[in-house]
Amino acid sequence: MQGSLMNKRIGMAATAICLAAGVSNIAMAQGSERGEIQQRYDAALAATLDPATIGANDARYTWASEAKVQCAIALGYFKSGTRDETSIARCKDASERMAGQPASEPLPPPPPPPTETCSRELPGIVYFDWNSSELPAEASETAQFVAANAAPCGWTSITVTGHADRSGSNAYNMGLSARRAEAVANLIASYGVPRETITTAQRGEEEPRVLTADGVREPQNRRVEIGVR
Repeated sequence: MQGSLMNKRIGMAATAICLAAGVSNIAMAQGSERGEIQQRYDAALAATLDPATIGANDARYTWASEAKVQCAIALGYFKSGTRDETSIARCKDASERMAGQPASEPLPPPPPPPTETCSRELPGIVYFDWNSSELPAEASETAQFVAANAAPCGWTSITVTGHADRSGSNAYNMGLSARRAEAVANLIASYGVPRETITTAQRGEEEPRVLTADGVREPQNRRVEIGVR
């Protein structure tokens, strides 16, 4: 009787030891897996904050973002004492896809502007209505062209010169051509060219594009010429 009781107690103790060992092994396995998930989360988080990954021309940022989310979900389950197979699998998959993305090559620089564009001494002319310094609609296209090519062509100085036709007095036309030049200079500056690199000048009716008699309203003489160097 006593021997049987003793054997029963020994058996129960052995079972308890085995159960404890099993629980310990499970805890160790979960701890190891949780550590792995934490490492994957940390790597994904770092990748989403890396400017090189953010600006890469590939899918690394997308997979890094997915890995960060799924690994965070898996870690949340671990903290609550449970194990979520779905988030763990998704964490591992996105992490491996992120790591497997090859680094993208940098985008090639934009081609230089054509030589004929940069060699122009007078890349733009803006024509005005009679007795007006109001910018015409096509002035924006001319100003954008000059602004876009200033840096690629190495233009460090822009001269904007206003002109007028021979209607009206020369004194009046000097003021009118000055207002025209100022309007075009400000328009070019609005597209990113530093205003201090743009100088203005006015010629009134003294340098006509088309020779006319005094008092003639010649459209080609009502202009602003944009010079560069």
